[in-house]
Amino acid sequence: MTDWTHLMKNLETRGFSPKAFATKEEAADYLDSQIDGVSVAFGGSMTVQEMELYPRLAAHNSALWHWNKDALAQAAVTDVYICSANGLAETGEIVNIDGVGNRVASTIFGHKRVYFVVGRNKIAPDFDQALWRARNIAAPKNCRRLGLKTPCAVKADKCYNCSSPDRSCRALVVLWEKPRDVEKMEVILIDQELGY
Repeated sequence: MTDWTHLMKNLETRGFSPKAFATKEEAADYLDSQIDGVSVAFGGSMTVQEMELYPRLAAHNSALWHWNKDALAQAAVTDVYICSANGLAETGEIVNIDGVGNRVASTIFGHKRVYFVVGRNKIAPDFDQALWRARNIAAPKNCRRLGLKTPCAVKADKCYNCSSPDRSCRALVVLWEKPRDVEKMEVILIDQELGY
């Protein structure tokens, strides 16, 4: 398994609680054991979808899925929020870009516990490269997947800083440290390539 000692130490220094797993199945088992009998919302995340977390946690929690538009407002006030990151710096910063704002807002405020599930492909050496990754890898691939009419969706190659009505890069959140009012914020590191 990848040695994430440096990354985990930096996350802990910033108030995050990191856990590392070799596989998405092991990480899903852990989350399934930690989240029980509460309200939980899922942000739009291919990583979370690839882990098949929603049906598993919905079996014993009140669960809201991001892809159900009617659930977006309710998702803002659940006990637990689960999403991924567009970029995670080895120096400890977590970077996310959003089109609507619900996902990034939920990583900052409104939940007792927040879990970020992050595959090894999302980890960058420092903040600048994590931000670059979020803008030039994650965002274009997500725009293409969603069928948006943006320049980046055509080739899914980089951000063009466009002014398209379909632009999904509308809100950027950088978590330098765990927000004060969130009781617990865990970063679940998975030694597999997951999501964008």
